[in-house]
Amino acid sequence: MMARASYLLPLFIALIHLPSLASSTSYGGNLTAPSCYPDHAAALLQLKRSFLFDYSTTTLPSWEAGTDCCLWEGVGCDSISGHVTVLDLSGRGLYSYSLDGALFNLTSLQRLDLSKNDFGGSRIPAAGFERLLVLTHLNLSYAGFYGQIPIVIGRLLNLVSLDISSVHYYTDGDELDTLYNVLDSYNLLVLQEPSFETLVSNLTNLRELYLDGVDIASGREDWGRTLGKYVPHLQVLSMAYCSLVGPIHYSMSRLRSIEVINLKRNGISGVVPEFFADFLNLRVLQLSFNDLRGRFPPKIFQLKNLGVLDVSHNHQLSGHVPKFLYGSTLETLNLQDTLFSGVTLSYFGNLTSLTDLGIDGKSIVTEHPYLFVNKLGHISTLRLSLINLSWELGSSFSWIGDLQSLTTLKLSDCYSTKTMPSWIGNLTNLRSLDIRYCDFIGPIPQSISNLTTLEYLAISDCAFSGQLLTSIGNLENLRFLQISYNYHGLSGPITPAIGHLNKLEVLILGDCSFSGRIPNTIANMTKLIFVDLSQNNLVGDVPAFLFTLPSLLQLDLSSNQLSGPIQEFHTLRSRMEVVSLNDNKFSGNIPASLFHLINLVALDLSSNNLTGLVDLDSFWKLRKLAGLSLSDNKLCIKEGKGSNSTFRLLPKLFVLDLKSCGLTEIPSFLVHLDYIRALDLSCNEILGTIPNWIWQTWDRSLNTLNLSNNAFTDLQLTSYVLPNSHLESLDLSSNRIQGQIPIPNMLTMDYSDQVLDYSNNRFTSLMLNFTLYLSQTVFLKMSNNNIIGYIPPSVCNLTHLKVLDLANNNFRGQVPSCLIEDGNLNILNLRGNHFEGELPYNINSKCDLQTININGNNIQGQLPRALSKCTDLEVLDVGNNKIVDVFPYWLGSLSNLRVLVLRSNQFYGTLDDTFRSGKFQGYFSMIQIIDIASNSFSGNVKPQWFKMFKSMMEKMNNTGQILDYSASNQYYQDTVTITVKGQYMSFERILTTLTSVDFSNNKLNGTVPDLVGNLVSLHILNMSHNSFTGNIPPQLGKMSQLESLDLSWNHLSGEIPQELANLTFLETLDLSNNNLEGRIPQSRQFGTFENSSFEGNIGLCGAPMSRQCASSPQPNKLKQKMPQDHVDITLFMFVGLGFGLGFAVAILVIQVPLSKFYRTISILQR
Repeated sequence: MMARASYLLPLFIALIHLPSLASSTSYGGNLTAPSCYPDHAAALLQLKRSFLFDYSTTTLPSWEAGTDCCLWEGVGCDSISGHVTVLDLSGRGLYSYSLDGALFNLTSLQRLDLSKNDFGGSRIPAAGFERLLVLTHLNLSYAGFYGQIPIVIGRLLNLVSLDISSVHYYTDGDELDTLYNVLDSYNLLVLQEPSFETLVSNLTNLRELYLDGVDIASGREDWGRTLGKYVPHLQVLSMAYCSLVGPIHYSMSRLRSIEVINLKRNGISGVVPEFFADFLNLRVLQLSFNDLRGRFPPKIFQLKNLGVLDVSHNHQLSGHVPKFLYGSTLETLNLQDTLFSGVTLSYFGNLTSLTDLGIDGKSIVTEHPYLFVNKLGHISTLRLSLINLSWELGSSFSWIGDLQSLTTLKLSDCYSTKTMPSWIGNLTNLRSLDIRYCDFIGPIPQSISNLTTLEYLAISDCAFSGQLLTSIGNLENLRFLQISYNYHGLSGPITPAIGHLNKLEVLILGDCSFSGRIPNTIANMTKLIFVDLSQNNLVGDVPAFLFTLPSLLQLDLSSNQLSGPIQEFHTLRSRMEVVSLNDNKFSGNIPASLFHLINLVALDLSSNNLTGLVDLDSFWKLRKLAGLSLSDNKLCIKEGKGSNSTFRLLPKLFVLDLKSCGLTEIPSFLVHLDYIRALDLSCNEILGTIPNWIWQTWDRSLNTLNLSNNAFTDLQLTSYVLPNSHLESLDLSSNRIQGQIPIPNMLTMDYSDQVLDYSNNRFTSLMLNFTLYLSQTVFLKMSNNNIIGYIPPSVCNLTHLKVLDLANNNFRGQVPSCLIEDGNLNILNLRGNHFEGELPYNINSKCDLQTININGNNIQGQLPRALSKCTDLEVLDVGNNKIVDVFPYWLGSLSNLRVLVLRSNQFYGTLDDTFRSGKFQGYFSMIQIIDIASNSFSGNVKPQWFKMFKSMMEKMNNTGQILDYSASNQYYQDTVTITVKGQYMSFERILTTLTSVDFSNNKLNGTVPDLVGNLVSLHILNMSHNSFTGNIPPQLGKMSQLESLDLSWNHLSGEIPQELANLTFLETLDLSNNNLEGRIPQSRQFGTFENSSFEGNIGLCGAPMSRQCASSPQPNKLKQKMPQDHVDITLFMFVGLGFGLGFAVAILVIQVPLSKFYRTISILQR
């Protein structure tokens, strides 16, 4: 889906008013026709020639040479001079590559309105507007412009009204009332150079300012002071979605004439100022979805002209609703998702104009309904959320069923009841019913189908189950239907009765479990504009009629089980703008019909089985195309001979995903596109140099770049500080790039999390001050390179950093203490370097570390006891260092610890201290991998050890959950080292089922405890190279999941228990070099093992050994050296909240020398 389905209510409301939005304005018809000024007529005709009418909804037929331009559509002239003073082309659907400079010859223009057209993603001209000196009204909103707003607009000193908004939204009071129009959502306008202050500093005559959706990149904290200082006569201020932050500055108190304040959906903090109550002309105060807090000034409620007050979704804003006086003009009041309290419904009785009320159920003071129901008879829209858990929705709010004036009801966050209230069926005048985030269970009530006046029905994020109502066809007036995100799962087929809804314009049945085929009756729904059937289990092919529905703009069938080829279809009537068919099973070639959908803005065919050769020149007709994804198919992408023209015909392309498309070079047409925001060319076969134009051309636009898993060898750069100031995600991993690591310059961006991955290359160095540019970085991965150097102390200044992976490089020196002491990191992986010194001892009590991996360094000293403060710790790997300490039993108190690796250090002493305190209950209960091999531990292994490992005692299946750590949509996998003899296994995904115990190569003695057999989910057990005596416990035969067992090089005696033959998953067995005797079991898995599994036991006989049990051959000479080979096992596992391990697929056998003596569990990013 392009956006979450709940954002579509405004689309529905906007569609109702489409005729008015598209209406023409012809000034010529209302004026006495003057003599048209010839130069102005010529300029207008040149402007007309710049439009591509094949992609427009009008041809401006009245604009003909030889006729009076003052009579032309949208043109107004001065009645005396004939000069053009008004040009209003709003809503004409005109399309052009750019705004033609001929416009600026109309130097008498006073009003210019080019809104709701499409100028091809071009920039607002940097020169020309300064010639329009008498311009008083300028509207360039929703016109397909992007980039920096030019300084010349700030020089129009006579401007009274300025509208450069780039986001469509419709204020219907819904909590999610924004719609990013498919034609405008990617047209990001920004104020950076010049800043917001520079733009308005000379516009002292300004009365109306609309900048909705403009990114105020420079001056976002000083916006309030700027407004009060330079435009004190402002009457309308609309800056929604502008990334504003900070408090509302006192300077705004100078705006004494203000009538409308719309600052919704920003990051504004602090209190609502008292001086707002002094704005006597204020009609609209819209502050929803900010971070306002403190107590709301009660005097604002008493403003006599106030008609709209919306402070909803400010979670820390409190206040008390007063008793309103007669004469109040308040029409809309929304206090949802705030801390307002003491809302007495009877107080609203005096608000005879109030028609739209939004409140939280938890804030309502309990009254008897007779005190207020008759006083709320004027309410037509009621929004009720956050129902108090102690109340029952059905009884406590049954009074709603008596509000016969109610036409719109929105219920959300109703967790107090499991049954949808019956009184909803009493609201026979309802036109809109919206139910979201409620725990209503069972089938959707049939009574809903009796509300035949409904035009809007949305049921989302609830717990309904069963099938879609077969009586849904009764709701013949429906224009909007959404039934989605029902987490208990609506299932079954989509009823054919849905085809009776022939007035329906929006159909959303996404993210349920609907199955079967797409019903053919949808062909009858000719008014459909938006169809979303994504994330279901639909099967079969795609009916061709979906592409030919005359009004359809957006079609989303993603994430289903649809299959077969996509059939060709007629495109003559199609208005399609968005097609999402990704994540299905489509096969065959891409149909040529898709290349003829000339209004197409976004096309996603990724993750299917599509085949064939695709020439990028096939897309030449799609001049509005902004987003294209063909990744993860079986396609071969190439550029034809005409590719030099492609750039002129794809001017709006800003998202391109060609992952796994068989590319051998970067598509050349990209060099001509000046506004790419997201580019994914990963998993191809591209060779050579990453060109400099990638960084320079898109320095202000590039947000996401993925060139990983190719064969790039170097970078063409003018500086290793990349100029891309908006680059939030850069992935160059798994190439062959050499030299110094380049880092984007994010110094000017204050509020973006950055992800950088340079792993698996051949980088050798970092710039000296590299940390200076990482102030917003949350994820930094440089593992598996050849980087030489030290980690500078300045790394301590990276307070946003959550993942730091420098594994397998040549870093030296000490580990900066802050990396562990501060506890800000979640993941710290420094394995495979040359770090030395001791680990820090002073660790923050708020430690957030989940993974610490310093395996394979030269760390000395003891393990710091303060690690016990890291209560989220899941992986601790200190293997292959020089740590001298006793067993860290105190780590057992970490309830989330899953992996503990101490191998190949100088740990010593017994393992008894764990039990001496008597407080070991619950210790190591979640452990899944424990590896203490190759140390100097001695003494017996007490049976209590194997009582602690609760996670290994529960039988698990092989479908365990994959768990992950996520940072800014990046997934991280850890690297842990354990050993096993046998095979080299590469697991691409690790489930929660892998368990391993390795006590090998120590000085442990005594018997192998019988309780080991209770670890029924254990996969790997290695107790080799110790001094264990006695018999092999027959209880090991209960370990039904065991795949590898190594008890070699001990002093075990007696016979091999017949019970071991029950281990049907056992693939690796080593009992060699003990004192075992008797017959080797001959059944099941034992028939697959070779002689090496049993050699060095002079008393054993039977296959596979050459010694037969009936004879007495000379005993084999006991080998006194360690085995010459072993195995590395690479296991991929996810780490995060509830990290887990488990087996997956793919096995590769490699023999490796003992000197390595480990196997690797790699955690990458998925």
